[in-house]
Amino acid sequence: MPKRSREEYERGLPGYHDPMAGVGGAPYARSALTLRLWLAGFGLVFCAGAAVALFLLVPGLAWFAWVLVVLAVIAAVDFAWVAHRKQRGEPG
Repeated sequence: MPKRSREEYERGLPGYHDPMAGVGGAPYARSALTLRLWLAGFGLVFCAGAAVALFLLVPGLAWFAWVLVVLAVIAAVDFAWVAHRKQRGEPG
């Protein structure tokens, strides 16, 4: 796949996220990157805060706190990836 320019990303890549793009005259799907960025940020803050609270206040639920830590790490990775995509100019 050839390297795309910033201008191509700013215009948007038709069918980039949609394997069925254009089938039957349907419009191309558009990615909601800003919404995904907000949701990843909320998930990161919520899971990290809840994990800290569980570690400090309810030691018997340490296993659940570790589950929240894992989810917070996943949210952080997703947040970073979506921020990278928006920074390179993808619309959404």
